[in-house]
Amino acid sequence: MDLKIAIMKRTLRKLINLNIWGGRHTEIKNLQKGLPPYARGAKEYKKAIKELINKGFLNVKPSTGEIHVGLNSHKQKEIFDFLGKD
Repeated sequence: MDLKIAIMKRTLRKLINLNIWGGRHTEIKNLQKGLPPYARGAKEYKKAIKELINKGFLNVKPSTGEIHVGLNSHKQKEIFDFLGKD
């Protein structure tokens, strides 16, 4: 499995565990904290987040000058299907 897919799955799992659905959101920087050091500042991380947003899995909310994200509750089935396949 390539690094981008691994980052995408780890990010989704973290948001699910923190129960960040719908109106709840967290700063994008907080999602990087759970990643190993070699993946934190990588281009792959930015590509992974961008792809999650493009798929509609993440809702984007500009807040206090920073970008905040939360899981899209309307895409719940698709998110769990994506996490289930390896």
